[in-house]
Formats: sequence, structure tokens, C-alpha cells
Amino acid sequence: MRVGVLGVGSLGFHHARILREVAGAEMAGVFDDSAERLDKVSAELGVRAFRTADELLANVDAAVIAVPTTVHAQVAMAAIDAGVHLLIEKPIASTLDEANRIVTAAAEKKLVVATGHVERFNGALRACEPYLEDPRFVESHRLAPFNPRGTDVAVVLDLMIHDIDLVLGLVRRPVEGLDAIGVPVLTPSADIANARLNFSNGAVANITASRVSFERMRKVRFFQNSGYMSLDLAAGTGEFLRLKPGQRLPDGEIGVAALLGLVERIELKGDGQEPLRAELEAWVAAVRGEGPLVVSGEAGRDALEVALRIMEKIEQHAAAGAADLRA
Repeated sequence: MRVGVLGVGSLGFHHARILREVAGAEMAGVFDDSAERLDKVSAELGVRAFRTADELLANVDAAVIAVPTTVHAQVAMAAIDAGVHLLIEKPIASTLDEANRIVTAAAEKKLVVATGHVERFNGALRACEPYLEDPRFVESHRLAPFNPRGTDVAVVLDLMIHDIDLVLGLVRRPVEGLDAIGVPVLTPSADIANARLNFSNGAVANITASRVSFERMRKVRFFQNSGYMSLDLAAGTGEFLRLKPGQRLPDGEIGVAALLGLVERIELKGDGQEPLRAELEAWVAAVRGEGPLVVSGEAGRDALEVALRIMEKIEQHAAAGAADLRA
């Protein structure tokens, strides 16, 4: 299967690097609007440089789209018209209408479209799957220092959407209601945001994302009837705490030491595989009909829909705050 990469910036470069080594895929080449960047990556990775996107699309069976979000739909529709299977970096598009057009057009042509929500392939998340039941409360924190890359969109689409997708994948229920607040700090759009999602089964998720933090953090915790899980996505590790088999809490008060004696701690640790490599291997297998599509275009669209609802709520709060100041 001939594969290529459209857009070889900081992330697209790694897609191209890894695809050279993925079984079942032949790296056909790369394209980028910047001729200087294109030539540099082509020489460094030893892959062909295509001078136009159309030229690349005419020479591949499948492609990764890692161009700026604002042109995802334009590039994706051209690829679909060329009969090319896709992995589109998150967010799948800038608007819900664009996402729907991509998903519908790909389905009509029977093309595989995956969305690049790479955290689904995090080792810690995969390690917790055997213990995952029905989370009732989820809390996530994704904090990062400021980086001009990605600031063409609000922090909700830049960072928070990772955790929106994770939460939707964990709870597997429709979002019935939400509230959110965000604050612009260094850019015109929200740089730090918090959202609370209420699901149809009563589950709740509290999601925080910031791109103006002094520290880096990618953590998620979730509580279910059988216990509590805490995952450090940056480290690829975590733990699951639950009552030991056959144990039950006694009536009345219980000391900390006695409580710890009733609790079993299960260490969660990934296999060390690079999440991006796992994502690309799964995508290639899905295109070849050799495995499931883990994060579909529909899943990417669903995450985008919730993200846009969060942004709308943030804008409503900002408008109400501005009105109060004028009053």
C-alpha cells in the first residue's frame, strides 16, 4: 500500500519518519507548501518530494493529512476525489459542516478515514482497558507551556479536543449538557479552558486544558463502581485501585491503615510502543482490511461537535461578562 504525507511540519515529519517502517506500507513521498521545508525533510528522511499535492495524491493509495486545520477540508476533499484513504490529524476539520462533508464523501466512495487522536493509543490507556467498565466521573488535566504552533485555533481545538475524544471513548454515551469557561491570555482566543460534560447515563466529565502553563501535565482520572483509575499519559503509566476480591467495607468508621489493607493496587504500564507508531500501524491495517478502525472519521466529527459546543459556551460567558462590565 503506497502512502504519503501532506504537510511535514513538526508532526507531519514524524508521520513520515514512522511510515517508512510500518509493515504493509510503502512510503511513496511527502508534500509541503514550503519548498524549503519539503526539501529538508525529503533529504533527511530519504523520501521523494512531490511538488504539488495533486502529484502526491496521484501516486498513493492512502495519505496522512497534517496541514493546518483551516485547510483540512480542502485537502481531504481533494484526496477523497482522488480515491485516497486518509488519516486526518485532529481536529478533523474547522467546522462541523466540513467534517460532515468529509465523512459523507468518504463513505460514498467506500474510503477509510481515520482521525488522528493519538492519545487513544497511549500505553497507559491501552493497559487500563481490561479493567474499564462504566466510568461515572472523569477528570482530566492537559497543561502545556506556550508554543506559537497551533495558536491558529483556540486551546479547545488545539489541546482539549484530545481529552474530549478520550472521554467520549471512555463513557460511550451522548453528551446531554455542558458548561464551559475560557480565558484568552496570550492570543485572541481562549488559552485556558475548563468544561463540564453531562452524559445521558448520568456520568460527568470535568476537562481542563491550558497552553499557558509553566509545567507540562497530561493526566486523567476516572471513577467507576469497581474502583478508581489514575493515568499519567505523558509517562504512559497509571494505577487501578479497587477492593481486594472478597473484601467489603465494614460498617462504621475505619482507619486509613485498615482501609489500605482492603485495597488492591494494580500497576498499569504500556508496552513502551510509541503511540504515533501504534496509531499508524492500526490505520494501515484498517485500510488493508486487516484490523478495526480505532478512531474513525465519525469519532473525529463527534469530538469536534462537542469541542465547538464548548467554544460556543465559552463565547456566551465572555459576552455576558462583557455586558456586565458595560452595565
